[in-house]
Amino acid sequence: MGVCRIIPLGGLGEVGKNMTVFEADDSIVIVDAGLAFPRDEHLGVDLILPDFSYLVERASMIRGVVLTHGHEDHVGGLPYLMREVHIPVVAATRLTLGLVKSKLDEHGLLREADLREVAPGDEPFHLGPFTIEFVRMAHSIPDAAAIVLDTPGGLVVHTGDYKLDHTPVDGQRTDVGRLASIGNRGVDLLLGDSTNAERAGFTESERVVGEAFRQIFPQRKGKILVASFASNVHRMQQAVDVGVDCGRKVAFVGRSMRKNSNIARNLGYMDVQDDMILRPNELAELPRNEQLILCTGSQGEPLSAMTRIAYNDHQAVSVEAGDTVIISAKPIPGNELRVHDAINRLAKSGAEVLHEDNAPVHVSGHGRAEELRTILGLLRPRAVMPVHGEFRMLAAHAQLAREGGIPEGRILLAENGSVVELSHEHGARIVDHVPAGMTFVDGLGVGDVKDVALRDRRRLAEDGVLIVVATLAAANGSGGLTAPPELIARGFGDAADELLAELREEAGRVLTQLLGDDITEIKLLQEHLHEALGGVVYDRTGRRPMILPVLVEV
Repeated sequence: MGVCRIIPLGGLGEVGKNMTVFEADDSIVIVDAGLAFPRDEHLGVDLILPDFSYLVERASMIRGVVLTHGHEDHVGGLPYLMREVHIPVVAATRLTLGLVKSKLDEHGLLREADLREVAPGDEPFHLGPFTIEFVRMAHSIPDAAAIVLDTPGGLVVHTGDYKLDHTPVDGQRTDVGRLASIGNRGVDLLLGDSTNAERAGFTESERVVGEAFRQIFPQRKGKILVASFASNVHRMQQAVDVGVDCGRKVAFVGRSMRKNSNIARNLGYMDVQDDMILRPNELAELPRNEQLILCTGSQGEPLSAMTRIAYNDHQAVSVEAGDTVIISAKPIPGNELRVHDAINRLAKSGAEVLHEDNAPVHVSGHGRAEELRTILGLLRPRAVMPVHGEFRMLAAHAQLAREGGIPEGRILLAENGSVVELSHEHGARIVDHVPAGMTFVDGLGVGDVKDVALRDRRRLAEDGVLIVVATLAAANGSGGLTAPPELIARGFGDAADELLAELREEAGRVLTQLLGDDITEIKLLQEHLHEALGGVVYDRTGRRPMILPVLVEV
């Protein structure tokens, strides 16, 4: 009797780090390997990955990774996964593979896997016991696909991210005919994108944004900046087309914007004449009404082009009165404050800032409730497992499935680490749970930042740090203090001077007393200092700073 185990390792109960494991007959195929960006409480963390330990323990079973599309939350974790385990095959559409190649190249991993280009509509291919085919889906990046997996336990459709755009910029519509014929074959389990499940109606077409650009650009006299995701090739193309028609030249600003526009142009997904493109430092030679700048930073990321421009910290681009800034993206949950800060700074410099709330300059790449209903109707799955979204989004998708006539027992509200078993005999059900936490990437280290380190960073952020440096004479001499202890404090505010004088006295008293009692073990001295100074600081300020005693023997 055939069984397939489906284990989401990321993307459920959260937005980001999407990753799902399909396991049957001692073989594993992984759909997507994404990352998430840190929230404010993850101090100093650069990226967040799924916990790969389940895969590391079963590395010999892995037959390949299949990617739905090229967004970071679906492909960004791949290089880190490939450092941990050997991936024999990476299968993806042309643009997705182009973006992935450049990523793997940066990590020195290009030759580690067989990179296989698959087009939607190609003949199905095999990885272990799985037969896999791609179906074209419209999304906010070209070349997105749903993945159909014929498994020993039944037929599974993983939608990836999608919307039903009837007038996409490149004419590549979601292939509803193909989805209907797959529905006729009998779908045992649907894993469906839930990002916009709570929102009624339909998501508007990407062309709406192009139309808005056509209304906005011709009336503007200053320079125009458009901030969007660097992967949104259609958005960039529409901005360029309108800008060029209005007599403007284009500069791509921000590392990922430059990189992605080059990849998209080389692969034929974007069409911009070479003589229309300027380097950012060449902009100064043009009048302001002939400049169009496409930049990264629509999420207010601290080091991104848009944030640096807003805070007047960019070497080539600045904004002044009369300029127009268009923020062509919606803040990811958790980023709203940073985006608002950037908008305020831009407005302060005199620029007009247009964003989703005051102009139709952004549409989502994810289908709303009616589109999710349409997909449920086309595929008519026996069971549904909402994926990709915070829990409230998954719950809203489950409700749509209920209304669509799917019995309660066949709607699976899973979470990261849930083990779903699919078989012809029992259908789909949650049977187990495996560890599926998060792994922090900090600088070059992966997974070395534990909760303890974050707790320390939080304490430093909240209560400050106090460093005590004392020099002791070597024990075979007099064994006493050679000079009064030095104190360094950070994060104590105005009252620091009086407090430090008191703490210096206390440290001297404690050390003199201990050394007088012939206690010279460094660890013990540090412990006593820590306790005595911590008590004084808490009495005076109510804080518990991190106290680091440093004792040097000379």
